[in-house]
Amino acid sequence: MKKTLLALSLLLSSLLLSCDKNEEEFFVNEDAATFAEIGSIDIGDVGAAEISAYDPQTKRLFVVNNSTVNKIDVIDFADPSNMKVIGSISMTPYGGAVNSVAVSNGKVAAAIEASDKQANGKVAVFNTSDYKEVKVITVGALPDMITYSPDGNLILTANEGEPNATYTNDPVGSISIIAVNNNYAVTTIDFAGFATQQTALMAKGLRIFGLNATFAKDIEPEYIAVSDDSKTAWVTLQENNAIAKLNLETKTITSILPLGFKDYDVDGNTVDISDRDNAVALGKWRVKGMYQPDAIAFIQHAGIPYLFTANEGDAREYDAFAEIKRVSALKLDATAFPNATDFIKAEKAGRLNVTTTLGDTDGDGDYDFLYSLGARSFSVWNGNDGALVFDSKNELDTKVIAASLYDDTRSDDKSIEPEGITIGTVGNKKVAFVGMERVDAVAVYDVTIPTNPVFLQILKCGDAPEGVLFIPAKNSPTQKSLLVVSSENDGVIKVYKPNTL
Repeated sequence: MKKTLLALSLLLSSLLLSCDKNEEEFFVNEDAATFAEIGSIDIGDVGAAEISAYDPQTKRLFVVNNSTVNKIDVIDFADPSNMKVIGSISMTPYGGAVNSVAVSNGKVAAAIEASDKQANGKVAVFNTSDYKEVKVITVGALPDMITYSPDGNLILTANEGEPNATYTNDPVGSISIIAVNNNYAVTTIDFAGFATQQTALMAKGLRIFGLNATFAKDIEPEYIAVSDDSKTAWVTLQENNAIAKLNLETKTITSILPLGFKDYDVDGNTVDISDRDNAVALGKWRVKGMYQPDAIAFIQHAGIPYLFTANEGDAREYDAFAEIKRVSALKLDATAFPNATDFIKAEKAGRLNVTTTLGDTDGDGDYDFLYSLGARSFSVWNGNDGALVFDSKNELDTKVIAASLYDDTRSDDKSIEPEGITIGTVGNKKVAFVGMERVDAVAVYDVTIPTNPVFLQILKCGDAPEGVLFIPAKNSPTQKSLLVVSSENDGVIKVYKPNTL
């Protein structure tokens, strides 16, 4: 018995040493503040390089390309400094545009909207080696983002369910959960069960405002992040200014976390809200911002789940219903805005786009408050209760201005427009990468302490970065950390890597 125990002990020690050795082999001591471009490829024009996913088995990059025909381009990524398009997967048999891709265990999954955008969309799964179709699954209307759970057992899609132009067909927003190991069985869930909480949730900042929309139809899921243990997911509800929390074991939505509003009339939150002031001037304004996040990323720290959001902002603009107007087109409350004549000048706040669905608090036909789109920032939220634990305030603006990349023509709308965000481990640090659509740049932050992100650098990229993909050193073809940024307006994909210490 003693000999058996000794043998087991030696075997366990050997396995532990082997694990430690493997971890050491994949650890690369890198400087997260030194990312620099090492490769670039142009695969088309507008819509040609939206979202990218990487397969470490084949060393291939799979890129959404809706520029001329709807397809996924396949790029040889074995040498990131010398990328080549080696094939494509046509989306024509499956519906309309492909909106997102994700890779796991030698399979690439694509989220594809129907030719009629209000009809149910599809997820198509292919082998990464030979591009052969593995499975096609029907999901909700307009699947806008797709991801695998970290364990590879689930595929999730955020089904936005946008209305048609006349608002006569508004499908419910939903989330589809696909069980990979159960022959890709799908469960699609919506938000109808929360309708009874609408008043309470709206009092906390949730927005329900579509034309004659029910609660379930008004919700529009945008982007998904999944916990490391693959048991919980969080979904941004961009137009609704909230995040939904899901239990992936029971396949249920457990809560909706309204995000509230940001005050631009306090120190640290100063903004430039005019594109006609002939200057880039940050100031305090009696305006609030709706966070309205697009992308979301997750990290666990000290037992707490933290959610990082890129607070892009978005408006509903349809033939039958458009929510935004310039401040100068609104009637302002005389008590709230005693200097309204000056306030609405083009070089002041007059050009700012705001929603008409909020702000008339007393129902008398004039606006007591003004609410603009997005928050011009990234934020960190407690994933348990939705509490805001950090906001970058106006730091993205100031860093972009300092880098001479600021576009003053966007001051009246959403400014830098943070859209994408991803988090990876670089050396011994957790690092966040924030893609900013309107200034063609990515901000890099040390988020090792999630409640205190520290700015590291700005990276120039292609026109309108849409996809921000981090490839950890252990999966990288170079065995070094890589950042891949795909930009939808010029079809350019750029690759960056940090220096090794």
